[in-house]
Amino acid sequence: MKWFVGNIIAVFVLGGLGTAASAAESYKFDPSGSTIGFSVHQFLGTTQGKFTSFSGRIEVDREHPENSSVTAQIDVRSIDTRIKKRDDHLRSAEFFDVEKFPRMTFKSRSVKRTGPQSGDILGDLTMHGVTKPITLHVKLLTPINETGRARWSVTTEPITRRDFNLMFAPAAESVSGISQTVAINIEIEAKRAQ
Repeated sequence: MKWFVGNIIAVFVLGGLGTAASAAESYKFDPSGSTIGFSVHQFLGTTQGKFTSFSGRIEVDREHPENSSVTAQIDVRSIDTRIKKRDDHLRSAEFFDVEKFPRMTFKSRSVKRTGPQSGDILGDLTMHGVTKPITLHVKLLTPINETGRARWSVTTEPITRRDFNLMFAPAAESVSGISQTVAINIEIEAKRAQ
């Protein structure tokens, strides 16, 4: 559930998009203007969801974007698909098991600029006790302005539930009609850390 995300948002690595800047800048995710969402196909419809509690930090080196980094944490308990019964089930030991695995994390390993306002961030996504590499494709939507705020969109290949051991009981899987793949939908607004 893509989340992660994480998280993600190495987009800031694109700090090199600006002109003159100091060698090191720090930005913090602003949850009030950000969305970490996902969608999964089930039978004839699509279920949309999001995580409402998360944090993240971007360290930007504009002169050497490859030295930039991103970390993000998502509170799995904050999952919201707009149906309480379903959310409670997703939090249970049968799926996310939030008592044992309360957070998803993302930690970047490398950053590569792919265009004047885009970049790829390779990192490790840890979810449900499993760590897998993931590449985030980041695009700057609004430049960093005088208030020290900027906005990015983040995409990645769909996440496969099986890869993170996020499976229901075999009988439930066979009748649920829930897809193995989960699409991610992330927009991050970040502000310059003081």
